[in-house]
Amino acid sequence: MKQILILITGLLLSTFTAMAQHKHATKIPADVEKILRQYACLACHTADSKLIGPAYLDVSKKKYTNAQIVELIYNPKPANWPGFPPMAPMKQVPKEDALKIAAWINSLAKKHA
Repeated sequence: MKQILILITGLLLSTFTAMAQHKHATKIPADVEKILRQYACLACHTADSKLIGPAYLDVSKKKYTNAQIVELIYNPKPANWPGFPPMAPMKQVPKEDALKIAAWINSLAKKHA
């Protein structure tokens, strides 16, 4: 009986934790998410938590211009992000899509200021 109570308590705690994290999760707009999925960006990045690469929210805190983010998409600078594996250059991303990604990333800084 005691083991069942511990199990139920653990399940409730993990459920509430997951709900709290989801409540504060940054929503990616559908048009931006489509681009991020198309070029496999979401394999290494998430909106607001570290995965393999930095969270987009953390990138926004660096206060790069849209043009600088586009340049970093094409020519990553590992020295800018110590502690993370180097990002592969994503030269296949069309500039229009890269600019849309950059604008969204920079919008995160304003939302979370």
